[in-house]
Amino acid sequence: MHAITIPEPGGPEALVWAEVPDPVPGEGEVLVEVVSSAVNRADVLQRQGFYNPPPGASPYPGLECAGRIAAIGPGVTGWSVGDEVCALLAGGGYAEKVAVPAGQLLPVPDGVDLAVAAALPEVTATVWSNVFMVAHLRPGETLLVHGGSSGIGTMAIQLAKAVGARVAVTAGGPEKLARCAELGADILIDYRDQDFVEELHKATDGAGADVILDIVGAKYLDRNVQALAVNGRLAIIGLQGGIKGELNLGALLNKRAAVTATSLRGRPLAEKAAIVAAVREHVWPLISSGVVRPIVDCTLPMPDAAEAHRVLEASKHIGKVLLRTPTSA
Repeated sequence: MHAITIPEPGGPEALVWAEVPDPVPGEGEVLVEVVSSAVNRADVLQRQGFYNPPPGASPYPGLECAGRIAAIGPGVTGWSVGDEVCALLAGGGYAEKVAVPAGQLLPVPDGVDLAVAAALPEVTATVWSNVFMVAHLRPGETLLVHGGSSGIGTMAIQLAKAVGARVAVTAGGPEKLARCAELGADILIDYRDQDFVEELHKATDGAGADVILDIVGAKYLDRNVQALAVNGRLAIIGLQGGIKGELNLGALLNKRAAVTATSLRGRPLAEKAAIVAAVREHVWPLISSGVVRPIVDCTLPMPDAAEAHRVLEASKHIGKVLLRTPTSA
């Protein structure tokens, strides 16, 4: 088969479409013939040499895919060769085939094109696990989403609105904010020329956000705590603004607030399977009914992964960027 390899870390040009050995499904795994994969910030970090796959994972980038089951490994039940699926991966999505633990498979939701389904596993698992399983967002509460026009952000807006929450977003520029509004965002904040703490307090009569989903990290840590409501929960899932910040514990104590930080890729298989099962139970019906939908900005041929990374790094896209395998065209 062919896959995107990274012979040496570097810029987008470091991504090389090359012939590699076919994966073989092990105990509890299936082999998926990939139709499409999606581009995530973690893939960029891996390409740069900063985020290696966990032990035992595929060395190729790609944290999610969609395709058809080509083979079933020992001990797998409930799936058949030919089933159309999408999957959460620890790596290997930028390839024509990938071996996937059966617990990380999802059926393609009703009404969603197979190739587009690659836009769903990582964002739904990330948002559902952090906003709902960890931060316990409830109807009537306010969620602040940083990067509202991103793949994570567009899914977080829709899921929060679906459960009856109020949604505030930060994004860069009127076009991105308009798209967030179309998806249901109630409070629109342009981080380029507005202070999100001030704007959020204005919009909530000083109450702040009950839950904040943050992709920035250190740069926003102090202001995120300022923006939290009493009993608020800050969920950090990204470090685009640095890894070390100063935390005002007094402010946190006064608000009886909580800060959590999680990643998905390196979790044990049992934890990933539990998250995927929760997504299938709670999110998949919303997608099948059309209440929630994948937001895809563009789809490029997988051998052109370098261009897809340039699109992502330019931060002008809205939603997800997909890669399609040549054999699926």
